[in-house]
Amino acid sequence: MAETDATASTADAAAKSHFTKAMEEAKAGLQAVTDSYREKLKASTAEFSAEAKARTADAQTKADGYAAQAKEKAVDLANEGKTRTSQAIVGLSKLLDDNLDTIDDKVGVRYGDYARSTSQAMKDTAGKLDEKSLEDLGNDAKEFVRTSPVLALGMAMAAGYMIGRVLKKG
Repeated sequence: MAETDATASTADAAAKSHFTKAMEEAKAGLQAVTDSYREKLKASTAEFSAEAKARTADAQTKADGYAAQAKEKAVDLANEGKTRTSQAIVGLSKLLDDNLDTIDDKVGVRYGDYARSTSQAMKDTAGKLDEKSLEDLGNDAKEFVRTSPVLALGMAMAAGYMIGRVLKKG
């Protein structure tokens, strides 16, 4: 019986040893599979990150291009508006000049002189408007608002009211 116990004990030890080796091999295999998947995940993440960076750079380039186009178009429209405003002021001045004789006759020479000085002031203003750049006009507007905020607000409100009335009738 002692021999049977010894044989059983040796068999148990061999089985345990075999089981331990099998477990170590399974752990090593599992570690190899895990490492392989980690490497694949790192490569996929790096590839995804590179793709995302490339797309972001492409989108930024396109956005910058659109912004430059929009800025150029805005400058063109602002210059066109400045030119039209100057032309409108000159047109009003000419209309006033064309009616100076009528003003002299119907209202009086004194008011005709006021109309002449107003017409000249309008021509001078149109000339100054033509001479200034958009940047200079913007700086002048900022300075005006800074020095006379109440007057600027009142003018903006009056302009808004008039535009609202014109649009409401249309």
